[in-house]
Amino acid sequence: MGNLTFSLNLTLDGCVDHREGIADEETHAHFTRLMNDGGAMLWGRITYEMMESYWPAVARGDVEASDAEREWARNLNVKPKYVVSTTRSTFPWANSHHLSGDLRTAVQALKDATPTGVLLGSGMLATELDRLDLIDDYQFLIQPRIVGHGPTLFQRGLPSTRALDLVSATTLRSGIIAVHYRRVRER
Repeated sequence: MGNLTFSLNLTLDGCVDHREGIADEETHAHFTRLMNDGGAMLWGRITYEMMESYWPAVARGDVEASDAEREWARNLNVKPKYVVSTTRSTFPWANSHHLSGDLRTAVQALKDATPTGVLLGSGMLATELDRLDLIDDYQFLIQPRIVGHGPTLFQRGLPSTRALDLVSATTLRSGIIAVHYRRVRER
């Protein structure tokens, strides 16, 4: 069974708006390594549609992009992508699959079938999966910014505090701190 790792950009005040992060070569390389280390991507419909509207064009070379962005896009294009949605069932982007039925059962089955792990990149979906006790690791890029608006991490709340162990922390040239925490499980 692989781990489910939740990874996202996060400002110091908890904002997870993708437009507020620093998207430089180093951050794209970081997320490309994370993606390459795992066996699949997991998103909610809104995140999928945002990604689908841009990254396939970058992978095809239809959009001007840096080398790091193009590498991310090409790798993302071939990576299995799983989408949780109750309003959409067809996902034409290469290697995209619909996860349907009971959320706990479907995501647990995906984890069981993906020994190298699943990378989760949707904030709202992460709240639901955390409530179901399915997230194992958290890898955030903490942006050196305070933006004063949302959406924010876990804004819908969680039923209890999550104890985490620090696995690693690395400061990038831009001042971003890449942190990796592992969920502490009661024994």
